[in-house]
Amino acid sequence: MAFDIKKLLQSVVAHGASDLHLVSRTEPQIRLDGVLKAINLPELTGEDIEEMCYSLITEKQKKHFEENGELDFALLLPNIGRFRANYYKTLGDMAAAFRIIPIDVPALDDLGAPAIYKKLIQREKGLILVTGPTGSGKSTTLAAMLNEINLTENKHIVTVEDPVEFIHQNKKCVFSHRGVGEDTKSFSVALKYAMRQDPDIILIGEMRDKETIEAALTAAETGHLVFGTLHTSSAPGTINRIIDVFTGDEQPQIRAMISTSLVAVIAQALLPKLGGGRVAASEILITNHAISNLIREDKVHQIYSQMQLGQGDTGMQTQTQALLKFLKDGKISRDIALQYANKPEELAKAAVY
Repeated sequence: MAFDIKKLLQSVVAHGASDLHLVSRTEPQIRLDGVLKAINLPELTGEDIEEMCYSLITEKQKKHFEENGELDFALLLPNIGRFRANYYKTLGDMAAAFRIIPIDVPALDDLGAPAIYKKLIQREKGLILVTGPTGSGKSTTLAAMLNEINLTENKHIVTVEDPVEFIHQNKKCVFSHRGVGEDTKSFSVALKYAMRQDPDIILIGEMRDKETIEAALTAAETGHLVFGTLHTSSAPGTINRIIDVFTGDEQPQIRAMISTSLVAVIAQALLPKLGGGRVAASEILITNHAISNLIREDKVHQIYSQMQLGQGDTGMQTQTQALLKFLKDGKISRDIALQYANKPEELAKAAVY
């Protein structure tokens, strides 16, 4: 038997969960503090899920899903919340994943973000990347950064997302939110035309292909502050990922563009916190003269040692240092720190707590 999907989503929000999963042959599952937990409800069939999920979409969306087997969209339920939804197929049955998007945009202070973030967003131009795996809080961090700008500066901010997640109320800034598939055909097309929309700041929901990355770098070079995301787990790894999208003969030019336009890379992971909740461990790379030279000269492998050296003065930090601070403050367990560490051997040697 199908349930009332709106009541189910309302319950998910009330539990403080981040996600709801509907998959046939199992009961509905929620993700709470990063861990999947079953809701005490009967197992679902594919027909149950189809009945529930089709009640939330238009005929056009239904047709798109039936033709492609995939559907991404944002959903606003009055008095309940806003959600990012993905419909897909598994073993012939319909399935769905819902991510809860807070209606109230968080402040950087609410997130306990490092102080350097407020300095980074004061830049007039350049590229700031927030990276990490799915569910690592990239969108939330970016939304908090844009919220800070919205409170303090008069700017035109164009966001391009698939789908649009956080919706900002115009305070000092004017926001033009553009959803891929609804308001524009693709990220690369939106970026091409964004230059004619007199933007000060551009947010790219995902830098997923060569054309989008190239357009982002060009926008950053030509006097705009550009924010973007990638699914990479370390700051130096992010630079390599961008370069590797291009062919060998294109890479010298791309390295030169990155070396002049990259402002910072924030690679974050959300870790379960002792006592409940989660904390964001952030590796922070900030481009200075030495980092720029290493990028341009194809010596990205040496960037990590520069990050270890430049922390007190620059605001840079490695993930290991972020994890060590959480351990010292009693926020996470040693086992969790080692589980999430990019360099567990380095952490194990340094962790004496």
